[in-house]
Amino acid sequence: MTATGQDVVSDEIAHEQAHVDRVYAELAKAAERARMVHAEGMARGQTDRRGTGDPREEELTGLFERDALVYTASKRQAALEGQHEGLVFGRLDLDHGDGPVGSGGPEHREVRYIGRLGVRDDDYEPLVIDWRAPAAAPFYRATPADPHRVIRRRVLRSRGEKVVGVEDDLMVPEPPDDIVVVGDGALMAALTRSRGRQMRDIVATIQRHQDEAIRAPARGVTEITGGPGTGKTVVALHRAAYLLYADRRRYESGGVLVVGPSAAYTAYIERVLPSLGEDTVTLRSVGDVVDGLTAGRLDSPEAARVKGSLRMRTVLGRLVREPAPDAPDLLRVFVAGHAIRLDARALAEVRHRVLRHHQRNTSWEAALRALAEAAWPQVRQGEREDFIDKFVDSSDVEAFARQWWRPLDPREVLLWLADEETALRVATGVLSEDEARLLAASVQEAERTGTWSVADAALVDDLASRLGPVTELPAEERGFYEIDELDDASQYAGVAALRSTGAGAIGDGTSYERIPANPRERLLAGRIEPAEEYAHILVDEAQDLSPMQWRMLGRRGRWASWTVVGDLAQSSWPDLEEAARARDEAFGSAPRRTFHMDTNYRNAREVFTYAAELIARHVPDADIPNAVRDTGVDVIDRAVDPDAVVAEAEAAVEHLAGEVEGSIAVIAPERWRPALAGLEGAAGGRALVIDPLSTKGLEYDATVVVDPDGIVRESPGGPRTLYVVLTRAAHRMAVLHVR
Repeated sequence: MTATGQDVVSDEIAHEQAHVDRVYAELAKAAERARMVHAEGMARGQTDRRGTGDPREEELTGLFERDALVYTASKRQAALEGQHEGLVFGRLDLDHGDGPVGSGGPEHREVRYIGRLGVRDDDYEPLVIDWRAPAAAPFYRATPADPHRVIRRRVLRSRGEKVVGVEDDLMVPEPPDDIVVVGDGALMAALTRSRGRQMRDIVATIQRHQDEAIRAPARGVTEITGGPGTGKTVVALHRAAYLLYADRRRYESGGVLVVGPSAAYTAYIERVLPSLGEDTVTLRSVGDVVDGLTAGRLDSPEAARVKGSLRMRTVLGRLVREPAPDAPDLLRVFVAGHAIRLDARALAEVRHRVLRHHQRNTSWEAALRALAEAAWPQVRQGEREDFIDKFVDSSDVEAFARQWWRPLDPREVLLWLADEETALRVATGVLSEDEARLLAASVQEAERTGTWSVADAALVDDLASRLGPVTELPAEERGFYEIDELDDASQYAGVAALRSTGAGAIGDGTSYERIPANPRERLLAGRIEPAEEYAHILVDEAQDLSPMQWRMLGRRGRWASWTVVGDLAQSSWPDLEEAARARDEAFGSAPRRTFHMDTNYRNAREVFTYAAELIARHVPDADIPNAVRDTGVDVIDRAVDPDAVVAEAEAAVEHLAGEVEGSIAVIAPERWRPALAGLEGAAGGRALVIDPLSTKGLEYDATVVVDPDGIVRESPGGPRTLYVVLTRAAHRMAVLHVR
């Protein structure tokens, strides 16, 4: 029977609450056991010896046991303490009888509760099954056509430890008399909820086609495609959590890297994986992939197009063969009584000879020997090897080489392109003169602002792979009286710019690192680390990656499996064919499988119809999903005068605040954002002002889209970027065209 009375619903909630209370009681006991293990671990390895000397073998064993116990207990404590929000979210009623599903009596039934974490009672009987376990698969795979022996699938809605609602999906034509069915279906209930500033997981409402992508084989490349709002991102994140569960040894030790389009995106999704029981994933925006470099500034579309092109490989290959701007161009020394002179041309020949077979930063000895071999024809007396040994050991030669062949930071080398003459020289025959000047101007912008652009990160990574790691040169012999002088404090910002780092200490013991005030020093602060390789790489908004960015990721995924999420109709990278070649090179010969999502769960039908009409005009073959939810409220679409833009946007936010309960985004091109900044925090803190590209991967209850034509003009993807903007609203949208 179908339950409609409030009393029946309350009884069902109370019944589920009783089980949830039992689960949390067991969780509390498990947390206490973890604390006891932690305390026991801390007690291991302690000794009452007061003397000094090497530790005894039993003490070393105790220290090892302590570290192992404390690590394991701390990890378990963190997992248990992080699972109090909606720990139990699902229930399955299964029929294991021999007949049709639902025909067996209660003696053939099994109840399984599904949750974010597996919990057992004192008898080791499961109270909750981890959502990633095979036994939980029917919760996602069951359909009326293929019920997987499931009679009823129930979703529990909770606030903290309190069950506040239940929604059922029936998998048989008629339920048995003793099974109550509540509500209109869990999925539609979830879709009508308001959005917040962070993404929610969909672990309770995963659909069958989504579950197939989540549990696909780990090896190779899994591509998840589909139009806006189809749940591609959240399915991919659930897949990352599933892989860690299914093969923890491989993926936890090898690492999982999740790459998104922006810092706003990473902030939006950062809670999803921990809520699914995983906190060991590295989450980066595409500008932060290179360890030691943070990049969030966006280049102009023209400059980004040049920097992202594979033509930059040739430009950068030539650049690393350039002499450092401060390198000496003449060597004049006496070695073994012989005057040696190598001019700029001879030094260039030596440099090119060494770099044909070596990386710059790992070839100190090779460079010294190549200099000696270039000098030998000026001597030709005695034994050649004796002369080379004396040349290499010469303190004057070493002093010269320390300037001429010093290690080069890849960021410093990229900054050489700020010199227009250098940019034109290394780009000859590869870029046009206008493109070379544009490249130089974009690097000059980095020097002026002290900030790297997102496109710069891939160039720095390419240069790092060519130069090799920055290593220290062999130590010079120094007199006992030589001391290091303190840095001139005037080159750093004041106390307000100090930031805690955990290295060094001042005053009260707090650790700080000084942030350089000079823009160039800010660009070169810290150290670029070698590319770290991962066992799995998840790339979201993959259609936006430039070829150079694909090469950057490829260096981190030589032996990785991949999950790749994208929709070509939303691409902001103009040359899709070139990007595809770079992507294929990154994947190598790994097997590939594709899962297509064709249902738009995010946008109300009225919102998506408006957006779909736009993209159909510009991209006729765009992947248009089917929106499944109506609100009965059309998009507000009006033209406004330039001097009324702010007032109209403010009125739209005020109107939408009365229509929706969650977040409201005001999305505008650069021209209007300063004037609209006052709307940040309006509507009781629910409104924010954001640029079009930063909305990638995000969603809001409502949006106010200001000057769509301006968005097209300033965006690298043109109408494709506007399509992204128009598909961010879940429930309501207002579009203000500027006359």
